[in-house]
Amino acid sequence: MNRLYNALQLKRLYQLKHLGFRYVPMIQKRTGASTVLPDDLQSLRNMVSDCMLCGLGKSRTKPVFGEGDPHASLMFVGEGPGAQEDTTGRPFVGRAGELLTKMIENGLEIPRSSVYIANIVKCRPPNNRVPTPEEAYTCLPYLMKQIEIVAPKVIVALGATAYHYLTGDKSGISKVRGEVIDRGSYVLVPTYHPSYLLRNPSAKKEVYQDLLKIKRLLCENC
Repeated sequence: MNRLYNALQLKRLYQLKHLGFRYVPMIQKRTGASTVLPDDLQSLRNMVSDCMLCGLGKSRTKPVFGEGDPHASLMFVGEGPGAQEDTTGRPFVGRAGELLTKMIENGLEIPRSSVYIANIVKCRPPNNRVPTPEEAYTCLPYLMKQIEIVAPKVIVALGATAYHYLTGDKSGISKVRGEVIDRGSYVLVPTYHPSYLLRNPSAKKEVYQDLLKIKRLLCENC
């Protein structure tokens, strides 16, 4: 029961934050409850495995928590799991995942295992549709806690959905792609989602330029 209460309160706080609030009245205390999520990835993973706070939990096969180096300097955030991810419980394992691996290993010249990969939502939306705001805001506290625990120096937002929910900005990805956005504890670089590149191979040139920029940023933070 406490887990449900915690997640619901965190959902409310992040919704208020994305609406522009910076300070809100203290939420009424409840005996034995806290709005603090676990400070380690395994405990957080366990909480996600039990999560049924939105409708996606009812239709998923497996939640896709995220994977990679728990102390990575670089983190990739996508939109949500696809069919293969839903089956395996791992992020980016389909065709888009193969391309992301090439971007990391060939473009950045680092192993995929040295980065951390997650999504805005942990469960697959039916028919791979875009997550609804309710689904995204319900799941967002888990991602924010992952970011806090991993503490990356650079986060790459893969596609418009990831960029929107990480920043609150609704600009199209083509307008912001390649920008370096200071988010305080890390910098954010939006770029095209690998699935977009599979449909539009000509955009790979632009993404390659983004990868070079990300590589420089990583070197600056070495």
